[in-house]
Amino acid sequence: MAATPPAVALPPETRPPSFDVSDPPYATETPDGRRESFGAGAPVFVVHIKDEASWQRLRRGGAYQLATAFVDGEFDVSGDLVAAVQWAHAHIAHGSSAWRAKLLLRLHPETWVQTRRQARQDIHFHYDRSNGFYEQFLDRRMIYSSAYFNAPGMSLDEAQLAKLDHVCQTLDLRRGDRLLDVGCGWGALILHAAERYGASAIGCTVSEQQFTFARAAIDARRLADRVVVANADYRTMTGEFDKIASIGMYEHVGRRRLQTYFTTLARLLKPHGLLLNSGVARPAVSEDDDTTLFLRRFVFPGGELPYLADLVAAAERAGLEVIDIENLRQHYAHTCAAWVKRLQAHRDACLALVDAATYRTWLLYLAGAAASFDRADIELYQVLFAKRGGLAA
Repeated sequence: MAATPPAVALPPETRPPSFDVSDPPYATETPDGRRESFGAGAPVFVVHIKDEASWQRLRRGGAYQLATAFVDGEFDVSGDLVAAVQWAHAHIAHGSSAWRAKLLLRLHPETWVQTRRQARQDIHFHYDRSNGFYEQFLDRRMIYSSAYFNAPGMSLDEAQLAKLDHVCQTLDLRRGDRLLDVGCGWGALILHAAERYGASAIGCTVSEQQFTFARAAIDARRLADRVVVANADYRTMTGEFDKIASIGMYEHVGRRRLQTYFTTLARLLKPHGLLLNSGVARPAVSEDDDTTLFLRRFVFPGGELPYLADLVAAAERAGLEVIDIENLRQHYAHTCAAWVKRLQAHRDACLALVDAATYRTWLLYLAGAAASFDRADIELYQVLFAKRGGLAA
């Protein structure tokens, strides 16, 4: 059984601010330098607007219109973008177009059916922007999932290394184990599992950019005898594995395909084997809204967030039993905030690799994720399953 996790010890620069996150001091500024400040104290962020009339129009238009206007460059934000998103959540209407968002999401074909070809296209849309772009804000191991801040003063690189160890230790990964990493990203986990824990590791991804990067890393470290990466959909994988990890992948599957997902992983898992499924879920009280529509259109086509109960039920029907559940949302909030800061710090390098709309989309999506995790609007559940029948002695 997984060990009890230590208390979260966040780096000083990522600890909660002293101001009310829904009402931080901020300012608006027009191109001619006219500034208006709101709240007590120095502005935490500045909204750069064309004029007051256009800003008021955007504010009345609701969250979806405001988000698309930011992506289109109709206004800009300098300073703490996460704080700006928190302010917008408290002060900009979210329900005005929620009914329209729910209807459009429900009518979208991929809500009901997702072919392997469509899944590959969706992953290509999100992940195949450019390896160089992701290098601007990820850690040096290129890990695009939550870090694990389990000691004071940790850097993002240190916290991501701690996360890899946390995954391997939760899986009780041992020398000689066969590990499958479903949706392996750029290969950090399979490399770490082989080098640090002596496992034989296989990863699969449908992203061409990730596959090329991971294969080159395997060759560079001379690990081809123990580490393999496949450019393949997880549904096509064969064989049996002692341990399976799926980190930040099932969000791409869709709620109506969870049963297929867990049935497939259970088929690949040896009797008494362990599956670690880590990913984002929504509280049972939440529903799709205009924010969901923005994410599905501009960031994660085909992606859906399930409820924890749906996740567990689908896994149990597939013959898996729950061993341990951890909620790591605070870790993900601070990981996303760190990514936002890195994107802002490397703005010019990013814009040399992707267009301005892509850069601004990723800025907003990661800032929004940091704020949503902080408010507990979304959760990060790491669930350890065993193939039903008990753990091997």
